[in-house]
Amino acid sequence: MTDTASRIAAAARELLAEEGSTAVTMRRIGGKIGLSGMAVYRHYPSRDALLAHLADGYFAELAERWSDLPTTAPDEALHLGLERMTDFALAEPRVYTFLFTEQRPGAREFGELRAGNSPTFNLVVAAVKAQMDAGRLRRDDPWLVGLTITSHLHGLIGLHLGGRIGLPDGEFRELCRQSLERILHGLRD
Repeated sequence: MTDTASRIAAAARELLAEEGSTAVTMRRIGGKIGLSGMAVYRHYPSRDALLAHLADGYFAELAERWSDLPTTAPDEALHLGLERMTDFALAEPRVYTFLFTEQRPGAREFGELRAGNSPTFNLVVAAVKAQMDAGRLRRDDPWLVGLTITSHLHGLIGLHLGGRIGLPDGEFRELCRQSLERILHGLRD
């Protein structure tokens, strides 16, 4: 990647974090770094290509930050994953929304997740498999169990970010922990 392409991506990340994905336009990016909007297209052929590049980078970073989950004690891995996802969503709500809830070209669908093409979802599945192998969860399809757990958490986070839970962040975190326990309880033998 060229220095200019890196500067474009950094400016796009800044706009995304501060204002959300709708703020990421070639004109705004160019203005931030002293280029014309058209000059940005020399490095990224479209806005969608730039957003896909950003998403890939964010998912790789999250997977790296969360890479110790599969090696964590099985009874702690899912709880730790929940905490890290909640931390991320609360610290970077616009980036979280962009990555996990907005429609965007190139976003992975469940079939791609199931094929192992998601660096973050793979960690969830590894943690679920570890729980199953340790006898803490009954044997089931780990991909579907992972989808159940993450979908529920994404739903709670979306409601919270949308102002519909009405709890301070600390109490919201506790609600998420209790909710995960209820799901895991239902998945145990």
